[in-house]
Amino acid sequence: MNVLIVYAHPEPQSLNGALKDFAVRRLEAAGHAVQVSDLYVMKWKAPVDADDIVGGPVGARFDPVMDSRHAYANNLQSADIAAEQDKLRWADTVIFQFPMWWFSMPAIMKGWVERVYAYGFGYGVGEHSDVRWGDRYGEGTLAGKRAMLVVTAGGWESHYGPRGINGPIDDLLFPIHHGILYYPGMEVLPPLVVYRSDRMDDARFSAVRDELGRRLDTLAQTAPIPFRQQNAGDYDIPAMTLKNDIAPGVSGFAAHLAESPG
Repeated sequence: MNVLIVYAHPEPQSLNGALKDFAVRRLEAAGHAVQVSDLYVMKWKAPVDADDIVGGPVGARFDPVMDSRHAYANNLQSADIAAEQDKLRWADTVIFQFPMWWFSMPAIMKGWVERVYAYGFGYGVGEHSDVRWGDRYGEGTLAGKRAMLVVTAGGWESHYGPRGINGPIDDLLFPIHHGILYYPGMEVLPPLVVYRSDRMDDARFSAVRDELGRRLDTLAQTAPIPFRQQNAGDYDIPAMTLKNDIAPGVSGFAAHLAESPG
């Protein structure tokens, strides 16, 4: 299996750095091919701007959507964007590893998504009509691949529970799981979340490392989060709302699960 790790932490000697290094060793020892996009080491440029298009914008002003479409279709993307897209095409499984900062991924990783998911690659794919609204949410360029988050959080697990002050972890990760990973077609595996990441002694680190090892060993067998496919009949198109007989009385993020995961 080909595994791409997209990694964002500025300190190599951090907990994240140790877990990333362990993941590479574990995967390679099992015979997998591994590539790592270490965004801080790469000094990844996070902002989307006109420099992303070789030769500059097509028109008098930069249009992030239309210029992205033109650049992707005409092989005019900056080299760093094209290289990361090639890694995604190569990968069977993609692991996104990051510390949760302000309830989301670090800005440098969000910038990776915004630049690499170009129009025609990450979005704007497929037929848009009254019967089909593009190849997305279970279909798309990255369909057939698997993805998993490895996330560290400073708070206690109870802080992210169903009644926790920070909100349920599944809700906090929904925009990433559903909107960044499932949208372009990847199957999304349940995340590995490490809580109280700043309270880590040797015994606890060993336990976390062992759990990560188990998750890596079963990447191909783990059942994905059962998100509903957009074009499989559950949604009215083009309104893109669930049909009345689908999950009646349920709203919010939970309505987009075909069944409870696990």
